[in-house]
Amino acid sequence: MSGSGRGLPDEQGYVEWLTERVAEHVRREVREDMPLIECGLDSVALLGLYGDAEEAFGPLPDHPVEVWSYLTIRGLARRLADRDRVTWPDGRVRTAFVFTGQGCQHPWMTAGLHGHCTAYRHHLTTADEALSPHLGRSVVELVLEGSPLVHRTALTQPALFAVGYALAMTLLEEGVEPVALLGHGIGEFAAATVGGALPLGAAAELVVARGALMEQLPPGGGMMATCANPYEAAEAATAEPGVSIGAVNAARATVLSGDLAGLERASRRLADAGIASTMLKVTHAFHSPLMEPVAPCLEELVRRMPTGTSRVPFYSTVYGRRYDGPLDPAYWSRHITSPVRFADAARALLGERRPSHVVEIGPKAVLTAFLRRMGGTRGPRCLPMCRGPRTNAVDLAGTLSALNAGPLSEDEDTSRRT
Repeated sequence: MSGSGRGLPDEQGYVEWLTERVAEHVRREVREDMPLIECGLDSVALLGLYGDAEEAFGPLPDHPVEVWSYLTIRGLARRLADRDRVTWPDGRVRTAFVFTGQGCQHPWMTAGLHGHCTAYRHHLTTADEALSPHLGRSVVELVLEGSPLVHRTALTQPALFAVGYALAMTLLEEGVEPVALLGHGIGEFAAATVGGALPLGAAAELVVARGALMEQLPPGGGMMATCANPYEAAEAATAEPGVSIGAVNAARATVLSGDLAGLERASRRLADAGIASTMLKVTHAFHSPLMEPVAPCLEELVRRMPTGTSRVPFYSTVYGRRYDGPLDPAYWSRHITSPVRFADAARALLGERRPSHVVEIGPKAVLTAFLRRMGGTRGPRCLPMCRGPRTNAVDLAGTLSALNAGPLSEDEDTSRRT
C-alpha cells in the first residue's frame, strides 16, 4: 500500500485498501471507478467495511450511511485522505462520558470508592433514596454486601443505574463537564439523567420498572458475545428464528440475543468458522424481539413521566448517532427491543465531538478497549473510571489527574473546585 510518509496511506493507498475490502465484503471483484451503490454493499456489509476502516485508520467523521454520498471508491478514498489533514484537539481537555451497560456488574462493585470517597458516597446515597421506594430495598446495601443477587435482572439494572449516576455526578462535582454523553443499554438511562433529559426520580422509577418487567418474562433467553463482524454474526443467526443481533460493539465484536438453544447452535456454527463466542452474564435476551411483550407496559409508564431532551450532546445507541430529539415513551419502548448500536454511536461521537478524553463510567472496564481501537493511535485517551472490584479512591484521583491536564471543557471557567 502506498503511503504518505506519516504512517498513513495516501489517496492511492486508500484506493487499493478500499478496493480489496469492498471486494471481500461483496465477494466479487470491484473497480475503483465503480459507483459505490452498484458494488452490492448491503447495510451489514457497509457497517463491516466502516468498522474495518476505523480499526485500521482511526475514527471517521462521517456516519456509515453517509458513505453512499461518495460516488465511487476513489471518491471515498479521497475523503479518507482528506480526513488525515484534520487534527485532534490540541491542549484543551474535552471529555466524553460513556456509561457501561449490563454485564459489568459484580459483587462489592465500587465498595472501595464508597468507603473512601465522600462525594461518591453522597451521590450513591442520593440515587438509593430515589430508587428504594420503588425497589423495596436499598441499592447501597445490595452493592456493598457482596451478594450474588446483584446478577438478578430486577436488581442489576437499578444497581448499575445508581453506580453510573453516582460516578458521573462525582466527576461533575470535581468540575469535569462532558462534551458528549453515550450509554450502552441500561447505561443510557444514567446518561439521560446526567444530561437532564430524565429527572432522577422519574429515571429511578423507570429503571426499577424496566428491570422488573424484564425479569417477569419467561426464562430460556440469553446473550452471546462473539468475535464476529456484523455480517458473520447475521449469517450465524439466519438459520435461527429466535436469534438476532443484540449489539454491535466494534468492528469484530457483535452480540447475539435470543433463545438459549438457538444461541448454542449459532455458537457451534461460528466455531466451525474459527470465530470465538462466549455467553454473557444476563438472564434474558435483552435488546431483541423477545422483549416486545413488555414494551407497551414500559411505554405507558413513561407517558406519566416528565421527559425532555439532553442539555449535553447525546449519542443514542438506538439510532447509532447523535440524537437531539425528546427521550419520550416511543424512544424508551424502542430502546428495549432494538439492538444496541454502540459502534455506530461511538464512531459518530469520536468523529463529531472529537474529545481529547473518553471516560468509561461503570463498575469495571468493558467498553474502553473498543473505544481505544476505534480511536486508534491518533484518537482520544480512553480511561475506565473503575478497574473492577479493587477500585478505590486512588484510581479516582488518577482519573481526575488525567482530566485536569488543562481546561476541563469548552467552558473557559476553571474556577470550580477540581
